[in-house]
Amino acid sequence: MKKFFYTVIMAVVAITMLDSCLGKNVYDEYKDWREKNEEWYTNQANSGQYSAFIAPWDPSAQVLMRWHNDTMLTRDNLKPLISSTVDVIYKLRLYDGTLVDSSYTSSSATLSDSIYRSVVSSNVEGWMIALTRMHVGDSCTVIIPYPQGYGSTKKSDKLLPYSNLIFDMKLVNIYKYKAN
Repeated sequence: MKKFFYTVIMAVVAITMLDSCLGKNVYDEYKDWREKNEEWYTNQANSGQYSAFIAPWDPSAQVLMRWHNDTMLTRDNLKPLISSTVDVIYKLRLYDGTLVDSSYTSSSATLSDSIYRSVVSSNVEGWMIALTRMHVGDSCTVIIPYPQGYGSTKKSDKLLPYSNLIFDMKLVNIYKYKAN
């Protein structure tokens, strides 16, 4: 009886492993979504509406940014370091316009007035690139390609793998210029 039990267990494990090997992987499963995101990002990068910024720590990582304020008025304000704690107001959308998250409605807003507070380095790489380019008071639309966002990870029913992230964000304050 024991031998039969172990044989059944081994068969179930073998079938599960075989099924996962033969099944679709995330890359293939979200092929259409991934390709639409890649095409849309390329179109935005070539539109002339955004400037591309490359991460100083990774030449293959970039974001697209468009400012909504007069940067001449904020150019003398502080820019956060990667280790700074910042206060940000944001809305997150996908390339198709789907609203995914917002500091106005999210539990991630840690303070009153819908402000999300975090250390710059504790966010996705695209946020780190964008925030270190912004001065206090700047408002931007930031397009983060999926490799600098959540990559192939599904974060929710709305936030699928290979999703470009579009943030409308304002750097309100630098709470701590450099974290301890």
